Amino acid sequence: MTKKSVLLRQKRRARLVPQYADKRAALKRLIRDRNVPMEQKMEAVRALCKLPRDSSGSRLRNRCRITGRARGNYRRFGISRIMLRRLAHWGELPGVRKASW
Repeated sequence: MTKKSVLLRQKRRARLVPQYADKRAALKRLIRDRNVPMEQKMEAVRALCKLPRDSSGSRLRNRCRITGRARGNYRRFGISRIMLRRLAHWGELPGVRKASW
């Protein structure tokens, strides 16, 4: 089980990303635009640096909904490979069966 502080940090990031998404996208669009003068681009870069680090989408991590494990997650189920196997064996996941051939 993941530490609660890590899970709370992840929740805070998940809340900040959509809050600043439009502002970040506008600044990045301005920085990439070739018709914008260099001074204005530099101002946009400074403004982007002043935004909270945790508002960047790349800082989000896919985690298991049950255990909080960060690695080996299946997006379709939202759980880690370990919990997927355990729940499948218990018959808790509809439509999932252990393969046998």
